[in-house]
Amino acid sequence: MSREQQAVAHARKAFETGRSRSLEYRIYQLRSLQQLFIERQKEISDAVKKDLNKSEVGTQLYETLGLEGEISLAIRKLKEWAAPRPVEKNLLTLSDTVYIQPEPLGVVLIIGAWNYPWAVTIQPLIGAIAAGNAAVVKPSEVSVHTAKVMEELLPLYIDKELYPVVNGGVTETQELLRQKFDHIVYTGNSTVAKVIMEAAAKHLTPVTLELGGKSPCYIDKNCDISVACRRVTWGKYTNCGQTCIAPDYILCDPSIQDRVIAEVKKSIKEFYTDNPKTCLDYGRIINQRHFKRIMNLLEGSTIAVGGDNDESDCYIAPTVLRDVKPEAKVMQEEIFGPLLPILPVSGLEEAIKFINKREKPLALYVFTQDDQVIKQIRDETSSGGLLANDCLVHYSVSSLPFGGVGNSGMGCYHGKFTFDELSHLRGCLIKKLNMEGVNSMRYPPHTLKKLGWARFFILKNLDLGWLGRMALLAVLAVVAAVALQNYLL
Repeated sequence: MSREQQAVAHARKAFETGRSRSLEYRIYQLRSLQQLFIERQKEISDAVKKDLNKSEVGTQLYETLGLEGEISLAIRKLKEWAAPRPVEKNLLTLSDTVYIQPEPLGVVLIIGAWNYPWAVTIQPLIGAIAAGNAAVVKPSEVSVHTAKVMEELLPLYIDKELYPVVNGGVTETQELLRQKFDHIVYTGNSTVAKVIMEAAAKHLTPVTLELGGKSPCYIDKNCDISVACRRVTWGKYTNCGQTCIAPDYILCDPSIQDRVIAEVKKSIKEFYTDNPKTCLDYGRIINQRHFKRIMNLLEGSTIAVGGDNDESDCYIAPTVLRDVKPEAKVMQEEIFGPLLPILPVSGLEEAIKFINKREKPLALYVFTQDDQVIKQIRDETSSGGLLANDCLVHYSVSSLPFGGVGNSGMGCYHGKFTFDELSHLRGCLIKKLNMEGVNSMRYPPHTLKKLGWARFFILKNLDLGWLGRMALLAVLAVVAAVALQNYLL
C-alpha cells in the first residue's frame, strides 16, 4: 500500500470512529489550529520568505490573519451552522417536522496552491473540520519550504489521523486522485482542474475548483483616477502579481491612458521605493520556470514603466504595458505576475463587449463614481465576483461566497459557504402516524375529486401566523376525520 493510500485509509478509518461528528471535538480541533498560528508564526514566515520573499508582516497580513478570522468565525457560529434548519411547509406537511440537517460528507481531499500557500490550503481545511469531515491535505510542492513546514506543524496541533498531510509532486498527486474521496477542493489552474475533474468523475466525487483567469479592470474616465490607480497598483503588484484575483489588465479610454500610467508609476514608487528589488515588501516570482514564462509574455508589447529583471533572483520589477492589442501575447493567458497591460477602449460598451468575448473571470473590477456604470457592468457581464472602486478586498469578507464561474471555477467557499460546500444538506421530514384520513387523496383509486383536493393542499400557499396554523390544524383534523369516515364507508 502506497503512502498516499495509507493516508486516505487512515483518514477514512478515523472518520468512521465518529469522533469528528461531535461539535465539541470540532471546536477543539479548530482552537488547536488557531494556536498553531499564534505559536508558530516565525516558522511560517521564514518558510514563506524563502518561497516568495514575503516579509513577516506581509505573511501575517495576507496569509494567516484571515485564517485566524475564519477560525474564530467557525468556532463562534458552528452550533448555529450545524443545527437543523427549518423550512417552509405546504398544507400537506403543516403538522410535520420539516428541516434540513447538515451532515459530514466523509473524507475530503484539499489540494493547495503555491501563491498563498497557507491561506488557500488551510481555509478549506477550516471548513472541512467545522463540517465534521476528515481531510487529506496536499500542499503545493512548488512552495517547497512552506509544504515542508506544513507537513511538520499540522500533525503537532490537530488530529494527525483525521487530517494527514501528504507532500510530493505530480506522481503523489496522481496517486491521491486514484483514491476515493467524498469531495475534492482544488486551487490552481484550469488545465490541472480538468485532470482532477476527470479523476473525480470515476468515483462520482463532487469538486470545488478555485481557478483564475484574466480578471479585467475598467477605469471610467470620470472617476478619481489617482485613487483608482493607487488601489489597482496595490491589487496588481501584491505578492509580485501572483494572485488569482489580481487585476490582469486595464481597460480605459485612450484620453486617460497617459494619466493612468503616470499615477500607477507614482504609486509603485510610493509602495516599493525607487528600487523595488531592495524593498522588503516586494516579492519574487516563485521559480525560474515561471520567471521565463512571464518574461516571454512581454514579446510584442511596449513597456511604459518598469521592465527591469534578474533571472538569478527571480525578480521582475512592477511593469506597465501601454497600447496593448487584444492579440498580444500577454493577452492570451492569465499573467500571474507583475505585468499590467493597458488596452484602450472607446467606452463602457466596448469594454463590456471585450470582457464578454472572453472566458468568465474570477473577478471583475470597475472604478467609477457613476452608480449606473457599476449597475450596467454588473447586469451585462458575468464573473466570479464583482468589486467596484477597489481590488482584492472582497476575498476578506466571510459573508460573501468566493468562487468562480465557467472557466474560472465552480463551487464556492468562505465562512458558512465553506461549511455548506463541505456538508451534505440532508432533507428531513418527520411525520406522525395519525391524521391518516388526509392521506386518502393520494391512495388509489384515483379520482378527479381526490385530484382537486390534492391540488388545493399542494399548490395553496398560505402565510399564517402561530394562531392561524393552530386553527388550520384543527380544520385539517376535522377534514381527516370526515375523509376517513367516507373512506371506510
